[in-house]
Amino acid sequence: MQPIQIAVVPVTPFEQNCSLLWCTTTMKGVVIDPGGDLDKIRSAIAETGITVDKILLTHGHVDHAAGAAELAETLGVKVEGPGEADQFIMDDIPAMAAKYGIPNARAVTPDRYLSEGETVSVGDLTLDILHVPGHTPGHLVFVHKGVGIAIVGDTLFRGSVGRTDFPYGDPDLLIAGIVGKLLPLGDNVVCLPGHGPVTSIGDEKAHNPFLPR
Repeated sequence: MQPIQIAVVPVTPFEQNCSLLWCTTTMKGVVIDPGGDLDKIRSAIAETGITVDKILLTHGHVDHAAGAAELAETLGVKVEGPGEADQFIMDDIPAMAAKYGIPNARAVTPDRYLSEGETVSVGDLTLDILHVPGHTPGHLVFVHKGVGIAIVGDTLFRGSVGRTDFPYGDPDLLIAGIVGKLLPLGDNVVCLPGHGPVTSIGDEKAHNPFLPR
């Protein structure tokens, strides 16, 4: 059995990939990007039998973070991530949720902002943190190098990349981050994006039309 397991729970009208990630030795885990539909997330936690000890956020968008404050309260855990530069986006979650029909959304202020070079622990596992801005200023990617898994949020998708048409978006910065930080992780690294199917670094290097050849 691999030391790490992941279960994906699609949530919100955006079909955002909320993820449960856990250490198979300790059965301690994290919830990554609980954007909403908390009943679905709680059911998935119960089915896996894991003990959640923190919530991680890749970035501050409503479909990734709107359920974090409530879930953290009910589970009695802390919220870690994203980078502090995304706080203004998280402050605006209630207004954005009203616009897109996401119920019970709350602004969230993480207990700990995260930065590149830091790590987060999940049971016996260690996740490395990369800062890959462009979609949002404080966007993070969580990487387990031993198994070769990256939780990439809305940076890289199968055949596409994250939107940058927000006032704070920066397409050049996003592509530079993908090329400079994600592609060097290695072709065999599996990427779990914030929306849609899993992919790999090798597949995106070969086929993604948004990446330089």
